[in-house]
Amino acid sequence: MQAEVQAFISGFPSFLIYTGTAAAMLIVAIAIYIKLTPWRELALVKDQNGAAGLALAGAIVGLAIPIAACLASSISLVGLVLWGVVALLLQLVAYRITDMLLSDLPRRIREDQAGPAIVLVGAKIGSAVLLSAGVWDPLLRAL
Repeated sequence: MQAEVQAFISGFPSFLIYTGTAAAMLIVAIAIYIKLTPWRELALVKDQNGAAGLALAGAIVGLAIPIAACLASSISLVGLVLWGVVALLLQLVAYRITDMLLSDLPRRIREDQAGPAIVLVGAKIGSAVLLSAGVWDPLLRAL
C-alpha cells in the first residue's frame, strides 16, 4: 500500500502537467476550428440549431481523439506537444476537406439539416481515429 501511495505522489505532478497540456491544446484547437468554419456554431447552437450542435460536438470529439493518442503514447512533454500540434493541424486540414466535399454545407447547417451534419460528424470522427493511429509513437511499438 505504501508503494502505491508513493508512486501516486511522485507521478501526480506529471499527470497534471501532461493532461493539462493536452487540455490546453484541445481548447486552442477548438477555438481555431470555430474560427475556420464558415458558419458560427456557437451562435447557432445558442439558437437551438441541432445540426450546428452535432457538427461542433463531432469536431470536439474528433480533435480530442488524436490528442488522447498523443497523450497515451508520449514519453516526453516535448513529444506530446510536437505530435499533438502535428495531429491537430492534420485534423483541421481533414475537416476543411470534408467541409468542402459536402456541397453547400454552411447553408445546410444554418438550415438545421441533420443529414449533412451527421455525415460530417462521421467523417470527423473517422479521420480522427485514423490520424490517431498514425501519430501513435512508433518507438512504443518496438517496446
